[in-house]
Amino acid sequence: MLGQNHLMMFSIFKKKPEKVTDLSWLGVDMHSHLLPGIDDGAKSVEESVSYIKALHDLGLHKLICTPHIFQELYPNSNQTIMPALQLVKNALVSANITIELEAAAEYMVDDRFEISESMMCLPDNHLLIEMSYLNETPNIEQVIFDLQIKGYKIILAHPERYNFYHHATERYTRFMDMGCVFQLNLLSITGYYGKPVKTMAEYLLAKNMYDLAGTDLHHDQHLKALQRAVQSGHLFDRLGGYNFKNQQL
Repeated sequence: MLGQNHLMMFSIFKKKPEKVTDLSWLGVDMHSHLLPGIDDGAKSVEESVSYIKALHDLGLHKLICTPHIFQELYPNSNQTIMPALQLVKNALVSANITIELEAAAEYMVDDRFEISESMMCLPDNHLLIEMSYLNETPNIEQVIFDLQIKGYKIILAHPERYNFYHHATERYTRFMDMGCVFQLNLLSITGYYGKPVKTMAEYLLAKNMYDLAGTDLHHDQHLKALQRAVQSGHLFDRLGGYNFKNQQL
């Protein structure tokens, strides 16, 4: 048998696991605001390219941009989103940046939300929706049901950020029972949005309720916080072993 001294020497020289300091384990970002000048995300094509290059450098190989469609503030549609996407694609070619870039949308479900036959979906008819951070949309269950009847598969964006559910966790279970897919904001787990959001993200992770994760990147502050979390190894330590399905998109 090994003596105590031998065991101590073995533990000293045993290699520590190397830190994972990129996002290659996630691969695909399916929620971001990188298209220029059409919502509260990137303001110019140059800014778009800068953010996309930074995300590519972090190890992402595919980005699905999801600008807001929010009638009160950002009344986007195919007619505003697709030209913006093409502008960025052209700029990426000019900059010799090779990354897969697509576009869908993030729909605000409020009293002006309308279902159409040409909604901008993620792959396999997945539709990304959100609510106000202040109050639950009163008819949210009916809207989800009506969307599902039309064939849409619902992704609820950043459920951990809806503070009104933090003391009503049965609502999360209800949405899952209805067939909704949950998407985590990566920065939620770092405490970027505050301790209550971080605590709820940890709760939903522990319950294995997330299927997808996204950067929800809008601006420089988001990017810098993400870079710190990734390059320190913290994000992989916390999320790298979780079975996110982003690669399937």
